[in-house]
Amino acid sequence: MTNFRIVARPTRDLLGEGPYWSARAGALFWVDIMGARLWALTLANDRLRNWPMPEKICWVVEQAVSDNLLAGFKSGIADLALEPMAIRPRLAPEPDRPHNRLNDAKVDPAGRLWFGSKDDRDQEASGAFYSLDGKGRLRRHDDGYLVTNGPTFSPEGDYVYHTDSGRGRVYRFPLHADGTLGERSLFLQFEDGWGAPDGMTTDAEGYLWIAHWGGGRVSRFDPRGRLDRSVPLPATNITSCTFAGPGLDRMFVTSASVDTDGGEAQGALFEIDPGVTGLAPIAFGG
Repeated sequence: MTNFRIVARPTRDLLGEGPYWSARAGALFWVDIMGARLWALTLANDRLRNWPMPEKICWVVEQAVSDNLLAGFKSGIADLALEPMAIRPRLAPEPDRPHNRLNDAKVDPAGRLWFGSKDDRDQEASGAFYSLDGKGRLRRHDDGYLVTNGPTFSPEGDYVYHTDSGRGRVYRFPLHADGTLGERSLFLQFEDGWGAPDGMTTDAEGYLWIAHWGGGRVSRFDPRGRLDRSVPLPATNITSCTFAGPGLDRMFVTSASVDTDGGEAQGALFEIDPGVTGLAPIAFGG
C-alpha cells in the first residue's frame, strides 16, 4: 500500500513550489515557477484551476485587508486578483540585482511577510533574506545565499527558520517582537545522500517538515534538528510541503520535473498523511 497519492491532472510542473492553504477559498494554491503558472485545487471536490502568468511567479499568500492575493514575481511583489485577473505591482526589492528573482515566502504570526531571493542563473551567491511588514517597510536581514528557501516559524513565533539550499543548510534566527532578528545559528546541515533542503513547514508539535531536492522525500525533524522520519516519494526533486484542509491534517507536497528523467511522477503534486496537524497559515497584514 502506498503512503501517498498523486493528484490527477493532465500536466506536470516544471518547478512546482510554494503550496499555500487558503481556508477562505477552501483551496490549495501552488505555483509552477518556470512554467509561469498559478494552480489551485479545491479540496472539497478536487476541482483544479490554473492561471498563466506574464512572468515567473514564485509564491502567493493571502492578505488580511483584501480579497486579492499577494504574489512574488521575478520582478517583485504585487497584488494579484484572479477573476478577472489583475496585477498591481507593489515593490521591487532588488533593483540593483537584475539577475535575481524571488524564491519562497511565508507570513509570521504578526502578519509580516518573510521571503528570499536567488540568482536566477544559479551563478552567484546574490540571494538575500527579507521581511515586509503591513506598513510597507522592507528590511534586508541576511545576505550571500546561493538559493534561499524555506522560511517557516516555531509555533510560538519566536524563531524563524531559513534555508540556503545551495549549501545544504537550515538556519535558525531568534525572531523578536519588533520584527528584528537575533544571531543566525546552524539548525541543520543536510548529510551526504540527502539531497538539498528545499521548502519546509512546521507542525503543531514544533517539528519541521523539509522537502529534499534531489533526495526524493520529505522528512520530519524535531526541534533540535534530529531526523524523526521520512516519507519517500517517486519524484527526484521534492520542493515544498504544507498542511491543508479544515483540520490542517492533510499534507500536500510539490515537486519539479526539471533536472530529472522526466518520469510520470516528476513534477507531480502529492498528498501524504502526515499523522499530525499543522499550523494555520497567516494572512499578510498590509
